[in-house]
Amino acid sequence: MSTTPSSPSLPGPPNLARSLKARRGGAIPGLKYRQVAPADPEKAAEVDRRLEEWARDLDLFPPAWSGDFSGFQFGRAVVLQHPAGADLERLTAAGKLLLAENIVDSCYCEEDEGRGASRSGLGGRLIMAQSALDPFHGPPEYQEQWAHGMQGDGPLRSYHWALKDYAAVATPSQTDRLVHDLARLHLGYLAEGAWSETRYVPHVWEYLVMRQFNNFRPCLSIVDAIDGYELPEALYARPEIQRITALACNATTIVNDLYSFTKELAGDPDHLNLPQVIARNERCGLKAAYLKAVEIHNRIMEAFEEESALLAATSPLIERYAQGLSDWVAGNHEWHATNTHRYHLPNYW
Repeated sequence: MSTTPSSPSLPGPPNLARSLKARRGGAIPGLKYRQVAPADPEKAAEVDRRLEEWARDLDLFPPAWSGDFSGFQFGRAVVLQHPAGADLERLTAAGKLLLAENIVDSCYCEEDEGRGASRSGLGGRLIMAQSALDPFHGPPEYQEQWAHGMQGDGPLRSYHWALKDYAAVATPSQTDRLVHDLARLHLGYLAEGAWSETRYVPHVWEYLVMRQFNNFRPCLSIVDAIDGYELPEALYARPEIQRITALACNATTIVNDLYSFTKELAGDPDHLNLPQVIARNERCGLKAAYLKAVEIHNRIMEAFEEESALLAATSPLIERYAQGLSDWVAGNHEWHATNTHRYHLPNYW
């Protein structure tokens, strides 16, 4: 893959990103999704209460970030994403992981001087983050220094304790699965950061490859543990199971690109997302590119639904897992479509 900078200017007038009119709330017209029931408000509030107490006890973020915490609606997110969640303890474990992943992303990956984040030197920060999940083994004196270092800042503490609490409700193989999926996520962060530093505009297929790593997979790979059972490793590792998992993850990640579109453009007109990459590669307007991104999402969703239905017919356990993936995708869409604190749609219809 060439990394030679080749960044054609964004189609349209220079101020298009900032002048783009947006509408609040609602589903994207033409997007393929499954409607779900609203989240139980009492259950969501209890998960939020537990998460806030956990974050406060670990001093994960300063009080100034409390608005971001409440606006994200972590409790409602996990209640929507895991409708078959076995109990509040497991839902809270999912919420801790979701919160920790967002803290690491915000503090280590996004360009934000106020939070100390920068794409420069990202690899060094992410290897330490991975170590908070995948413990260091060595001479006792260095292990002691490592253990002290893992409690040194909020992102590392959040990862360390979120995984510890997840491991209490998951099997060792489910926990190890998650550790590896978080490593995949970090690899995607590194790719996105490298392209940003070199101002490389990927081809559409290259961008989709990156988003298969930098995506929601760590959230979906825990659906069986949160629902109170285990899809055995021998089944989970099968290529056809890996494929429907990847399809579900890719579809829901493109949903994030589509709902985040106006917010990202307002903050950074050059931010890479699927519509931007399509526009630059095909030299078309953002509206045409956005609508094509919707089509790409729909084709991935159709493949997921068709293939998971065929697999579900072969085993009740696989059927339960495929339903968990589908529930997560549907619940996450509902969270995006109704979270007007974070998301606004472009006025393209």
